[in-house]
Amino acid sequence: MKPIFTFLAALLLAPLAALHAADPKPAPAKAPFRVLYSDDTTHTLVCVSPYHKGKPLELEAPATAEGRTPPFGPQMIEGAVDETAGTGIEVHMLQPGFGYVPWWKSRVYPFSDHMKFMQERFGSPMPKGGWAEYMATGGDMVGVFTKRCREKKLAPFVSLRMNDCHGHEMLLGPKGPRNETAWATLAPLHVEHPEWRLGSDVSKWSDRHLNWNVPQVREYKLRLIEEICRQYPLAGFELDFMRFPKFFDVKETTREQRVAIMREFIGQVRGILDRTAPSGQRRWLCVRVPAFLASHDAMGIDLAAWVRAGVDMVNLSYFYFAAQGGDLAAIRALVPDAAVYVEMCHTTRVGPVVGAKGGYDNFSYRRTTPAQFYTTAHVAYARGLDGVSAFNFVYYREHGTGERGPFCEPPFEVFKHLGDRAWVARQPQHYFVGEVWSVAAAVHPLPKTFRTGDTHRVTLDMAPPSGGWTKPGRLRIQSPEDLGNRRWSCRFNGQELAETPDRSEPYANPYPALLGGLEHHRAWLMPPGLPKDGANQIELSLQEGSPAKIVFLDLAMP
Repeated sequence: MKPIFTFLAALLLAPLAALHAADPKPAPAKAPFRVLYSDDTTHTLVCVSPYHKGKPLELEAPATAEGRTPPFGPQMIEGAVDETAGTGIEVHMLQPGFGYVPWWKSRVYPFSDHMKFMQERFGSPMPKGGWAEYMATGGDMVGVFTKRCREKKLAPFVSLRMNDCHGHEMLLGPKGPRNETAWATLAPLHVEHPEWRLGSDVSKWSDRHLNWNVPQVREYKLRLIEEICRQYPLAGFELDFMRFPKFFDVKETTREQRVAIMREFIGQVRGILDRTAPSGQRRWLCVRVPAFLASHDAMGIDLAAWVRAGVDMVNLSYFYFAAQGGDLAAIRALVPDAAVYVEMCHTTRVGPVVGAKGGYDNFSYRRTTPAQFYTTAHVAYARGLDGVSAFNFVYYREHGTGERGPFCEPPFEVFKHLGDRAWVARQPQHYFVGEVWSVAAAVHPLPKTFRTGDTHRVTLDMAPPSGGWTKPGRLRIQSPEDLGNRRWSCRFNGQELAETPDRSEPYANPYPALLGGLEHHRAWLMPPGLPKDGANQIELSLQEGSPAKIVFLDLAMP
């Protein structure tokens, strides 16, 4: 056991002079891409797909003595690339694992060392058939990925998770077999250094994050980034600060300290990209960050300073959701020289747990529709953004536990339009606010429980279509329960709206999950002249009746 830790300690504590970048090379014009696509790699076994027709892997499934998992092979990486080719997607980003255990040919932490670590520290035999066995037998996911992207004329990026916490709870318990998730996430960096975590109880998500005030934590990431950039013909690299967006103890650090640490890190990464790029090539540096400025301080994010340090692309994220809102226009103004994107995901709302409690992918979720993708893209373009990105897009497919369906193939057809700002500006609009997790921002307008006499406000950022709003629309609210005889009122930009008995879906929706019935909704007519370009204020009031929880709001402007 000792040689592994000696090797890793030497690696982390070695001088980092080579990683400290000089001033970045002058940046060229903005990154030319309109449509980015993020591929988490784990979906290859977690989802049923054209390239994985077997039973989906459950991330929290207990390991068995024989350790069998669904079979994994390079054709799955190729299949995931192939389905994005020719769709309108320009950049395919691969997330090669969870950010600690390399899913590429690594000299920083070779998989042979990882096998010894898992066997000696946990007494775990290697699971057979899945990601671990593929890597143990000489596999190279990033190598397969970059080759296929070049063949399919897609720009290959790697997206590396900066502080992922999946699977860290699996270090608990007695020695014995560990599953594929444990083999993909447990590494000496965090297992052997509990003092480097921001909390002490790894059974809690909030306690698992590593502390970026510890130099060794940052250095490990830098060494992984450098070897990836040296070994593979990448067009760019994304630093994913959303998995997960907690890096410091704000009680022990000042804003200035956090910003300085992150600014230095960004500069070091820019230096790596510049040193390893072929002569004459700009390797694009992208950052995935919260779409809400209020979340940036605690994370040490100063986007203007980051762009000066060499960031080319800013990917504004809502963590796991498609959402509308955030500080798009303000961030655009902060970084006029960077390409800025709004991220969209497969879901607009999460619902109750329906599968095994305490596990992953065990909750119901509402799917994002094409109209919602198009409206979100249109507003982003209206706020000056340069393009869109997709995250977790494949999770329309069967995965997880419990009654989460019906499942279907993802709507890849939306990508041929999402990069066309003129086209999305001509489409019927569907605005929405859903029940989401408070990760990208501390506070979200929904869900909200109303009691008689309560008034709550919701803001919609709206942008008129080409030609303006000319037809009446409908605004709806949804509760998970029958709203019965409760009496509601709704004001929009200060004007009382007239209630309508038409509570039906405003557009054809092929995804029935969490849509609810007519009894779960209330609706009001929207005059076409009432919405305005920018922030629109909605005031909802429960006038009469028992308390009710509102979990979704939408406004259709056809």
